[in-house]
Amino acid sequence: MPIVVTNPPRADRADVDALAGFGVATIHEAQGRTGLLGSHLRARQSGVRVAGNAVTVTVAPGDNTTIGVAVEQCGEGDFLAVVPTAPCDMGYFGDLLATTLKVRGVRGLVIDAGVRDVADLNEMGFPVWSKAVNAEGCGKGNIGDVNVPISIAGRIVNPGDVIIADDDGVVVVPRLLAADVAAAAQAREEKEARARARYLAGEIALDVNDMRPLLERAGVRYVSYEEWSQQ
Repeated sequence: MPIVVTNPPRADRADVDALAGFGVATIHEAQGRTGLLGSHLRARQSGVRVAGNAVTVTVAPGDNTTIGVAVEQCGEGDFLAVVPTAPCDMGYFGDLLATTLKVRGVRGLVIDAGVRDVADLNEMGFPVWSKAVNAEGCGKGNIGDVNVPISIAGRIVNPGDVIIADDDGVVVVPRLLAADVAAAAQAREEKEARARARYLAGEIALDVNDMRPLLERAGVRYVSYEEWSQQ
């Protein structure tokens, strides 16, 4: 029997907004190279980075009824995460659903299926990450679940987790780790700023990243071209 869980706990808004300040790659690295959703989920716009609390949805193949059900459970700062219960690339989501979500303050959508009306979505400024673009519409009548744990693009996402998405992809941060990951991402940004300054000063990665001992342990041997050509 389908279930709709109302008002699940969400990560603190301040932590969500802090995570929005970092790129997906930085957050992925900062939390131990974990949390990335599959690379087949592609941004349908460019230059956009958003973060929000996950409202999770399962949908039947070829039926988008449950997305409409989920709208009622969405609020300011949320991020809709949708997965079909069996693989399906149909166009589950378009400009009308985006309009009602945007009015409610939802920050974006990630869906392991298809979307349509992409030009309209871009014009209205509603960001989407999807598996496919497909004009084929969905039917109505088969209901899935809302705000239960889902498996999407190789990761488990729980309602209230933080989803961050940009041109590089989509990453999820567990709700209870949001503050810690934001702090770790900030530390990583500061470290990269120091490294960037050294690169700008003419240093190279072998020295900035202290890689020469690694080469020594690997037995790397430097020889001149003349010496190498006579071997």
